[in-house]
Amino acid sequence: MKKVGIIGLGEYLPKKVLTNADLEKMVDTSDEWITTRTGIKERRLAASDEATSDLAYAAAKDALADAGLKPEDIDLIIVATITPDMPFPSTASILQNMLGAKHAVCFDVSAACAGFVYALSIAHQFISRGTYKNALIVGAETLSAITDWKDRNTCVLFGDGAGAAVLAPVSAGGVLSTYLGCDGSRVDLLNMPAGGSRKPASKETVECKQHYIKMQGNDLFKIAVKTMTEAAQVVLKQAGLNFSDVDLIIPHQANARIITAVGKKLGIPPEKIFINIEKHGNISSASTATALCEAAKEGRIKKGDIVLLDAFGAGLVWGACVIKW
Repeated sequence: MKKVGIIGLGEYLPKKVLTNADLEKMVDTSDEWITTRTGIKERRLAASDEATSDLAYAAAKDALADAGLKPEDIDLIIVATITPDMPFPSTASILQNMLGAKHAVCFDVSAACAGFVYALSIAHQFISRGTYKNALIVGAETLSAITDWKDRNTCVLFGDGAGAAVLAPVSAGGVLSTYLGCDGSRVDLLNMPAGGSRKPASKETVECKQHYIKMQGNDLFKIAVKTMTEAAQVVLKQAGLNFSDVDLIIPHQANARIITAVGKKLGIPPEKIFINIEKHGNISSASTATALCEAAKEGRIKKGDIVLLDAFGAGLVWGACVIKW
Protein backbone atom coordinates (compact mmCIF):
# COMPACT_ATOMS: atom_id res chain seq x y z
CA MET A 1 0.00 0.00 0.00
CA LYS A 2 1.15 3.52 -0.83
CA LYS A 3 1.94 6.18 1.75
CA VAL A 4 -0.54 9.06 1.57
CA GLY A 5 0.03 12.58 2.76
CA ILE A 6 -1.36 16.10 2.57
CA ILE A 7 0.43 18.11 -0.13
CA GLY A 8 -1.75 21.23 -0.13
CA LEU A 9 -4.01 23.18 2.23
CA GLY A 10 -6.48 26.03 1.79
CA GLU A 11 -9.25 27.86 3.60
CA TYR A 12 -11.92 30.48 3.07
CA LEU A 13 -13.68 32.54 5.72
CA PRO A 14 -16.47 34.91 4.64
CA LYS A 15 -15.83 38.64 5.06
CA LYS A 16 -18.76 39.38 7.37
CA VAL A 17 -17.84 39.20 11.07
CA LEU A 18 -20.49 38.75 13.75
CA THR A 19 -19.10 39.63 17.18
CA ASN A 20 -20.44 38.85 20.62
CA ALA A 21 -21.30 42.54 20.91
CA ASP A 22 -23.48 42.17 17.81
CA LEU A 23 -25.24 39.19 19.35
CA GLU A 24 -25.96 41.18 22.50
CA LYS A 25 -28.26 43.32 20.35
CA MET A 26 -30.03 40.28 18.89
CA VAL A 27 -30.69 37.96 21.84
CA ASP A 28 -30.54 37.95 25.63
CA THR A 29 -26.83 37.23 26.03
CA SER A 30 -23.53 38.94 26.74
CA ASP A 31 -19.92 38.83 25.63
CA GLU A 32 -18.94 37.63 29.11
CA TRP A 33 -21.51 34.80 29.06
CA ILE A 34 -20.47 33.59 25.60
CA THR A 35 -16.73 33.87 26.19
CA THR A 36 -16.83 32.14 29.57
CA ARG A 37 -18.90 29.19 28.36
CA THR A 38 -17.53 28.72 24.84
CA GLY A 39 -14.33 30.70 24.28
CA ILE A 40 -15.88 32.31 21.19
CA LYS A 41 -15.46 36.03 20.54
CA GLU A 42 -16.63 36.25 16.93
CA ARG A 43 -17.66 34.16 13.92
CA ARG A 44 -17.90 34.62 10.14
CA LEU A 45 -21.16 34.63 8.19
CA ALA A 46 -21.61 33.94 4.48
CA ALA A 47 -22.95 36.74 2.30
CA SER A 48 -26.50 36.46 0.97
CA ASP A 49 -25.17 35.30 -2.40
CA GLU A 50 -22.72 32.73 -0.97
CA ALA A 51 -23.69 29.07 -0.76
CA THR A 52 -21.65 26.19 0.61
CA SER A 53 -20.21 25.42 -2.84
CA ASP A 54 -18.92 29.00 -3.13
CA LEU A 55 -17.06 28.68 0.17
CA ALA A 56 -15.75 25.26 -0.86
CA TYR A 57 -14.59 26.62 -4.23
CA ALA A 58 -12.49 29.38 -2.66
CA ALA A 59 -10.85 26.98 -0.20
CA ALA A 60 -10.29 24.37 -2.92
CA LYS A 61 -8.55 26.86 -5.22
CA ASP A 62 -6.28 27.83 -2.33
CA ALA A 63 -5.42 24.18 -1.63
CA LEU A 64 -4.77 23.35 -5.28
CA ALA A 65 -2.43 26.33 -5.60
CA ASP A 66 -0.60 25.24 -2.46
CA ALA A 67 -0.24 21.72 -3.89
CA GLY A 68 0.90 23.03 -7.28
CA LEU A 69 -1.82 21.08 -9.08
CA LYS A 70 -4.42 21.96 -11.67
CA PRO A 71 -8.10 21.00 -11.32
CA GLU A 72 -7.64 18.43 -14.12
CA ASP A 73 -5.08 16.62 -11.95
CA ILE A 74 -7.72 15.77 -9.34
CA ASP A 75 -9.51 12.43 -9.73
CA LEU A 76 -11.49 12.38 -6.47
CA ILE A 77 -13.46 15.15 -4.74
CA ILE A 78 -15.14 14.64 -1.37
CA VAL A 79 -17.06 17.46 0.27
CA ALA A 80 -17.92 17.03 3.95
CA THR A 81 -20.97 19.13 4.82
CA ILE A 82 -24.30 19.15 6.63
CA THR A 83 -25.37 22.30 4.78
CA PRO A 84 -25.20 21.30 1.11
CA ASP A 85 -26.38 23.66 -1.60
CA MET A 86 -29.36 21.34 -2.04
CA PRO A 87 -30.30 17.77 -1.04
CA PHE A 88 -29.11 16.58 -4.44
CA PRO A 89 -26.98 16.62 -6.47
CA SER A 90 -23.94 16.58 -4.23
CA THR A 91 -22.09 19.78 -3.44
CA ALA A 92 -18.98 17.92 -4.61
CA SER A 93 -20.53 17.63 -8.08
CA ILE A 94 -21.26 21.34 -8.11
CA LEU A 95 -17.71 22.05 -6.96
CA GLN A 96 -16.28 19.83 -9.70
CA ASN A 97 -18.00 21.94 -12.33
CA MET A 98 -16.94 25.21 -10.71
CA LEU A 99 -13.31 24.10 -10.64
CA GLY A 100 -13.29 22.41 -14.03
CA ALA A 101 -12.03 19.19 -12.41
CA LYS A 102 -13.58 17.13 -15.19
CA HIS A 103 -11.76 13.89 -14.35
CA ALA A 104 -12.85 13.71 -10.70
CA VAL A 105 -15.26 11.26 -9.11
CA CYS A 106 -17.41 13.24 -6.68
CA PHE A 107 -19.57 12.68 -3.62
CA ASP A 108 -20.52 14.29 -0.31
CA VAL A 109 -20.03 12.97 3.22
CA SER A 110 -22.50 13.83 5.98
CA ALA A 111 -20.66 13.28 9.25
CA ALA A 112 -21.31 16.63 10.91
CA CYS A 113 -18.32 18.02 12.84
CA ALA A 114 -16.24 14.91 12.15
CA GLY A 115 -16.86 15.21 8.41
CA PHE A 116 -13.40 16.40 7.40
CA VAL A 117 -11.71 13.53 9.25
CA TYR A 118 -14.18 11.10 7.66
CA ALA A 119 -13.38 12.50 4.21
CA LEU A 120 -9.65 12.31 4.88
CA SER A 121 -9.95 8.68 5.98
CA ILE A 122 -11.97 7.73 2.89
CA ALA A 123 -9.58 9.48 0.50
CA HIS A 124 -6.63 7.81 2.24
CA GLN A 125 -8.13 4.38 1.56
CA PHE A 126 -8.67 5.09 -2.13
CA ILE A 127 -5.19 6.53 -2.72
CA SER A 128 -3.27 3.99 -0.64
CA ARG A 129 -4.76 1.20 -2.74
CA GLY A 130 -4.01 2.93 -6.02
CA THR A 131 -7.63 3.50 -7.02
CA TYR A 132 -7.09 7.26 -7.29
CA LYS A 133 -3.98 9.43 -7.23
CA ASN A 134 -4.90 12.97 -6.23
CA ALA A 135 -7.85 13.70 -3.96
CA LEU A 136 -9.38 17.02 -2.97
CA ILE A 137 -11.25 16.94 0.34
CA VAL A 138 -13.22 19.92 1.60
CA GLY A 139 -15.05 20.67 4.83
CA ALA A 140 -17.53 23.45 4.06
CA GLU A 141 -20.51 24.85 5.95
CA THR A 142 -23.02 27.69 5.88
CA LEU A 143 -24.43 26.98 9.32
CA SER A 144 -25.93 30.46 9.45
CA ALA A 145 -28.61 29.16 7.08
CA ILE A 146 -29.86 26.62 9.65
CA THR A 147 -29.28 28.64 12.82
CA ASP A 148 -32.16 30.12 14.82
CA TRP A 149 -30.89 33.60 15.56
CA LYS A 150 -33.39 33.96 18.39
CA ASP A 151 -32.16 30.86 20.23
CA ARG A 152 -29.33 32.07 22.46
CA ASN A 153 -28.25 28.53 23.30
CA THR A 154 -27.25 27.81 19.71
CA CYS A 155 -26.87 31.07 17.78
CA VAL A 156 -23.79 32.08 19.76
CA LEU A 157 -21.92 28.95 18.69
CA PHE A 158 -21.92 28.62 14.93
CA GLY A 159 -20.25 30.23 11.95
CA ASP A 160 -19.53 29.70 8.25
CA GLY A 161 -16.37 28.76 6.39
CA ALA A 162 -14.46 26.13 4.44
CA GLY A 163 -11.16 24.31 4.62
CA ALA A 164 -9.59 22.05 2.00
CA ALA A 165 -6.72 19.62 1.61
CA VAL A 166 -5.13 17.82 -1.32
CA LEU A 167 -4.03 14.24 -0.62
CA ALA A 168 -1.58 12.31 -2.79
CA PRO A 169 1.06 9.56 -2.58
CA VAL A 170 4.18 10.61 -0.64
CA SER A 171 7.59 9.00 -0.22
CA ALA A 172 7.67 9.25 3.57
CA GLY A 173 5.43 10.06 6.52
CA GLY A 174 1.84 10.93 5.70
CA VAL A 175 -1.26 9.43 7.29
CA LEU A 176 -0.20 6.88 9.91
CA SER A 177 -3.61 5.84 11.24
CA THR A 178 -7.28 6.78 11.24
CA TYR A 179 -10.12 5.88 13.57
CA LEU A 180 -13.84 6.49 13.00
CA GLY A 181 -16.87 5.71 15.15
CA CYS A 182 -20.58 6.29 15.67
CA ASP A 183 -23.26 5.89 18.34
CA GLY A 184 -26.59 6.27 16.56
CA SER A 185 -28.58 5.85 19.76
CA ARG A 186 -28.05 9.54 20.63
CA VAL A 187 -29.19 11.29 17.47
CA ASP A 188 -31.60 13.24 19.66
CA LEU A 189 -28.83 15.32 21.21
CA LEU A 190 -27.95 17.33 18.10
CA ASN A 191 -29.99 17.46 14.93
CA MET A 192 -32.16 19.40 12.51
CA PRO A 193 -35.58 17.71 12.86
CA ALA A 194 -37.30 18.68 9.61
CA GLY A 195 -36.47 18.90 5.94
CA GLY A 196 -35.95 15.19 5.27
CA SER A 197 -38.27 12.27 4.56
CA ARG A 198 -39.22 11.89 8.23
CA LYS A 199 -40.61 15.42 8.41
CA PRO A 200 -40.85 16.96 4.96
CA ALA A 201 -41.02 20.74 4.83
CA SER A 202 -44.50 22.04 5.62
CA LYS A 203 -46.14 25.13 7.06
CA GLU A 204 -46.16 23.43 10.45
CA THR A 205 -42.44 22.50 10.43
CA VAL A 206 -41.51 26.03 9.43
CA GLU A 207 -43.72 27.63 12.08
CA CYS A 208 -42.26 25.28 14.73
CA LYS A 209 -38.71 26.20 13.67
CA GLN A 210 -37.81 22.59 12.98
CA HIS A 211 -35.47 23.53 10.14
CA TYR A 212 -32.94 24.91 12.60
CA ILE A 213 -30.22 23.26 14.70
CA LYS A 214 -31.51 21.73 17.93
CA MET A 215 -29.01 20.86 20.63
CA GLN A 216 -28.83 19.50 24.17
CA GLY A 217 -25.53 21.09 25.13
CA ASN A 218 -25.00 19.78 28.67
CA ASP A 219 -25.31 16.14 27.66
CA LEU A 220 -23.12 16.66 24.61
CA PHE A 221 -20.34 18.27 26.62
CA LYS A 222 -19.74 15.21 28.78
CA ILE A 223 -19.94 12.76 25.90
CA ALA A 224 -17.68 14.88 23.69
CA VAL A 225 -14.91 15.01 26.29
CA LYS A 226 -15.05 11.27 26.92
CA THR A 227 -15.28 10.30 23.25
CA MET A 228 -12.57 12.64 21.96
CA THR A 229 -10.24 11.45 24.71
CA GLU A 230 -10.84 7.80 23.84
CA ALA A 231 -10.54 8.42 20.08
CA ALA A 232 -7.15 10.07 20.53
CA GLN A 233 -5.93 7.16 22.64
CA VAL A 234 -7.10 4.56 20.10
CA VAL A 235 -5.68 6.24 17.00
CA LEU A 236 -2.29 6.83 18.62
CA LYS A 237 -2.10 3.20 19.71
CA GLN A 238 -2.89 2.14 16.15
CA ALA A 239 0.01 4.29 14.95
CA GLY A 240 2.33 2.76 17.57
CA LEU A 241 2.88 6.14 19.22
CA ASN A 242 2.52 7.74 22.63
CA PHE A 243 1.23 11.19 23.52
CA SER A 244 4.80 12.28 24.16
CA ASP A 245 5.41 11.75 20.43
CA VAL A 246 2.69 14.21 19.42
CA ASP A 247 3.84 17.69 18.41
CA LEU A 248 0.42 19.24 17.88
CA ILE A 249 -3.21 18.26 18.49
CA ILE A 250 -5.82 19.93 16.31
CA PRO A 251 -9.23 19.24 17.87
CA HIS A 252 -12.64 20.11 16.52
CA GLN A 253 -13.33 23.69 17.59
CA ALA A 254 -16.72 23.23 19.26
CA ASN A 255 -16.11 24.68 22.70
CA ALA A 256 -12.93 25.89 24.40
CA ARG A 257 -13.91 24.16 27.64
CA ILE A 258 -14.28 20.82 25.84
CA ILE A 259 -10.85 21.24 24.25
CA THR A 260 -9.27 22.14 27.59
CA ALA A 261 -10.91 19.19 29.34
CA VAL A 262 -9.72 16.76 26.67
CA GLY A 263 -6.19 18.13 26.90
CA LYS A 264 -6.15 17.66 30.67
CA LYS A 265 -7.43 14.08 30.44
CA LEU A 266 -4.74 13.25 27.89
CA GLY A 267 -2.02 15.04 29.81
CA ILE A 268 -1.23 17.28 26.83
CA PRO A 269 0.23 20.73 27.65
CA PRO A 270 -1.75 23.72 26.27
CA GLU A 271 1.09 24.75 23.94
CA LYS A 272 0.59 21.50 22.01
CA ILE A 273 -3.11 22.15 21.39
CA PHE A 274 -4.17 24.40 18.51
CA ILE A 275 -7.21 26.59 19.20
CA ASN A 276 -8.79 29.18 16.90
CA ILE A 277 -12.39 28.96 18.11
CA GLU A 278 -12.28 32.53 19.39
CA LYS A 279 -12.15 33.80 15.78
CA HIS A 280 -14.47 31.40 13.97
CA GLY A 281 -16.80 29.67 16.41
CA ASN A 282 -17.96 26.16 15.53
CA ILE A 283 -18.01 25.63 11.76
CA SER A 284 -18.74 21.91 11.91
CA SER A 285 -16.89 19.95 9.19
CA ALA A 286 -14.87 23.05 8.26
CA SER A 287 -13.61 23.47 11.82
CA THR A 288 -10.78 20.92 11.80
CA ALA A 289 -9.92 21.75 8.19
CA THR A 290 -9.48 25.48 8.75
CA ALA A 291 -7.62 24.90 12.01
CA LEU A 292 -5.18 22.56 10.23
CA CYS A 293 -4.65 25.12 7.47
CA GLU A 294 -4.06 27.96 9.92
CA ALA A 295 -1.71 25.91 12.08
CA ALA A 296 0.40 25.16 9.01
CA LYS A 297 0.38 28.80 7.85
CA GLU A 298 1.41 30.01 11.31
CA GLY A 299 4.38 27.66 11.37
CA ARG A 300 2.97 25.53 14.17
CA ILE A 301 3.62 22.41 12.06
CA LYS A 302 7.10 21.53 10.78
CA LYS A 303 8.33 18.74 8.56
CA GLY A 304 8.53 15.51 10.54
CA ASP A 305 6.02 16.64 13.17
CA ILE A 306 3.35 14.26 14.45
CA VAL A 307 -0.08 15.88 14.15
CA LEU A 308 -3.25 14.48 15.70
CA LEU A 309 -6.71 15.47 14.41
CA ASP A 310 -9.58 14.74 16.80
CA ALA A 311 -13.25 15.51 16.06
CA PHE A 312 -16.71 14.77 17.44
CA GLY A 313 -20.19 15.70 16.24
CA ALA A 314 -23.86 14.93 15.63
CA GLY A 315 -24.68 11.34 14.90
CA LEU A 316 -23.08 10.89 17.33
CA VAL A 317 -19.90 10.47 15.29
CA TRP A 318 -16.21 10.84 15.94
CA GLY A 319 -13.00 10.61 14.01
CA ALA A 320 -9.28 10.87 14.72
CA CYS A 321 -6.22 10.78 12.51
CA VAL A 322 -2.46 10.74 13.05
CA ILE A 323 -0.28 12.34 10.40
CA LYS A 324 3.50 12.59 10.12
CA TRP A 325 4.05 15.88 8.37
